[in-house]
Amino acid sequence: MMKTHKTLAILSLSLLVAACNDDKKNENVYINFDTTALKNTYSIGETIDLGVSPSKEMTIDSVEYFIDDVKISSSKGVEKSSYTITDMKFGPKVLKSIAYVGGETFESSLQIKILPNIPNEEWTYTILNTYPHDTKAYTQGLEFYGDILIESTGNGVSAAGNKGKSSIRKVNPKTGEVLQITELDDSIFGEGATVFNNKIYQLTYQNNEGYVYNIETLTKEKTIPYFRQMEGWGLTTDGTYLYMTDGSDKIYKINADDFSKVDEIYVVSAQNTVPTVNELEWVNGKIYANFYGSNLVGVIDPSTGRVEAVINFSNLLSLLSNHPDQDVFNGIAYNKKTDTFFVTGKNWDKMFEVKINKN
Repeated sequence: MMKTHKTLAILSLSLLVAACNDDKKNENVYINFDTTALKNTYSIGETIDLGVSPSKEMTIDSVEYFIDDVKISSSKGVEKSSYTITDMKFGPKVLKSIAYVGGETFESSLQIKILPNIPNEEWTYTILNTYPHDTKAYTQGLEFYGDILIESTGNGVSAAGNKGKSSIRKVNPKTGEVLQITELDDSIFGEGATVFNNKIYQLTYQNNEGYVYNIETLTKEKTIPYFRQMEGWGLTTDGTYLYMTDGSDKIYKINADDFSKVDEIYVVSAQNTVPTVNELEWVNGKIYANFYGSNLVGVIDPSTGRVEAVINFSNLLSLLSNHPDQDVFNGIAYNKKTDTFFVTGKNWDKMFEVKINKN
C-alpha cells in the first residue's frame, strides 16, 4: 500500500459555527457568535472581539467565552467583550460561547487558528558529494550512527508496480553498500527510525506499533503499541524523548519506554498549519522535517511548531537516473562530524551530501 500523495497548498478557511440549544421545543431559537468582527486566524498579541447575536429578541443575562474549554472572558447581557492572546500554542482552536437566559443556556462554537506572524526564511544548499544509493531501498527513515547510516525502508509499491521490502539496515554512506540488514515480514510497512540510548526505534505504517532493535545485531528486542490508533510516519529524538509524525500537521512528543504521549504541537507557517509532516531529523535543537509528496524540508521549532525556514531540494531530481522505480524525495540525515546533511529519496539511485546555507 502506498501513501496517498497530498500537497502543501494552503486551504481556504471558513468560520465553522455550530449552535447548541437546550430548548428542544423550538430549535429555531439560538444565540450564535456575532461574526462581524471575528477573523479566521490570529497571532500572539492580537485581540479577539467577542459578542453574540440572538435569533430573536430576548433578554440575555450573561455570556461566558472559552478557548478549548478554558474560560477567557465574560460579559453581562449583550455587552461586547474581548480577549488578547498572550500565551497560547499555535494551531486550530475551538472558540465557544455560553449564553445564559433565565434557566436556559445557549451554546455556540466556531474554529479559529492561532498562527505565527513571522514568515519563514528560505534557505539554500550546496552539493558537496554524490554517492550511490540502493535503488531497492524504499527509504522511510535515515540517520547517522557514528560513521554509518541507519536506514529504515518500507514495502511501498513503485510507479512501475514493484513492491519494496521493509527493513532496518546499516549502510556505508559513501558507497551505498548495505553492511547489515534485518528484513520485516511482508505484512509490515516499515516507517521512520531513530537511534535512542544505543537502540534503534522503528515505526510501522499501519500496524499501530513500533519496534526496538539491538544496535549491534539488528535483532528485534521489543514491540511497543502506539498511544492510540494511528499511522506511523517519521521519528526522531532529542536524546530524552522521541518525536513522531502520523502524516498530519502534528508532531507528537512521546516517551521511548512505552510510547505514551507527553505533548503535541501543530506544525505551522504564517499562512496555515502544514500537513503531511513525514521523516524527521533532530539538529541542534530544531526538527528538520520532510513534507511527504514534496521536495521540501522545513526547519521547525519543536517548542512552538513554527516553520522557521524551508529548503527546496527540487533541483536534485534532474541529477537522478529516472529509473522506473524512482519515487518521491524522502530521507534526511545530519552528520555531526562534518556538519553536513545526507539526503535521498525512495528508490533513488543517488544520495547527496549537502551543506545548508542559512540565507
